[in-house]
Amino acid sequence: MKLFTKEKLIEELKQIAQQGWIENTRDGNAGGIGNTLEDLLGIEENNLPIPNAAEWELKTQRVKTTAKTTLFHTEPSPRAVRFVPRLLLPYYGWKHKEAGTKYPETEMSFRQTFGGKHTSRGFNLKVDRTNKKVVVSFDYCKVSQEHSEWLQQIESNTGLLELYPQPYWGFDDLASKAGTKLLNCFYVQAEVKRKAGKEFYKYNNILMLQKFSFKKFLQEIENDNVLADFDARTGHNHGTKFRLRKNCFSTLYENATRIM
Repeated sequence: MKLFTKEKLIEELKQIAQQGWIENTRDGNAGGIGNTLEDLLGIEENNLPIPNAAEWELKTQRVKTTAKTTLFHTEPSPRAVRFVPRLLLPYYGWKHKEAGTKYPETEMSFRQTFGGKHTSRGFNLKVDRTNKKVVVSFDYCKVSQEHSEWLQQIESNTGLLELYPQPYWGFDDLASKAGTKLLNCFYVQAEVKRKAGKEFYKYNNILMLQKFSFKKFLQEIENDNVLADFDARTGHNHGTKFRLRKNCFSTLYENATRIM
């Protein structure tokens, strides 16, 4: 196994950035930016082998993407309730856009991504510091007119009060999950171009991020930058995950050092 000191890793990342455009070593792989960088560094996965130091990960992203970064997967508590298939999907879901074609006529969908701000369907996250939990909230007053028919169905199904029981993540569980996955990382962005049917990357924005801050994580939920992402349909729950808006990685750490 190849081992790095932080100084040696920084030196190698700078050398890779100075190479300019580099061909994707994993053509056809959606994670080509990260995989190519791992190949260039000679590592097998994004857990960087840096001895005598806290755990480090390698995070990569396209410079011009609008995509959010997945931080980690975690279902809301209490998990025995199975909130997504038993509450959110049957009582707050809507007809899947491909119901009757790709899926059965009865196929329902619950796809929502939200943080501190309400979605057009009235969902958001609230940070409850008194009870030390992040809760999923529903406010029918925040539902837009375009969803008026859906809201009428909600009223008939279960009423327009707050969710009950209310899905949540306890601070301790959330801090443990987030801290384990995000403790320290090198965050690398790359420009992307295609030529002769092949994809090339130019790694040109490198940050060293140290000491993940759960306090800042909670603040970024309230700022609508850290989001809960629900993606379920009747036939399959793709799982619940926390995601991060573009260019917000440094807001989650005590220390952010620009390498390039």
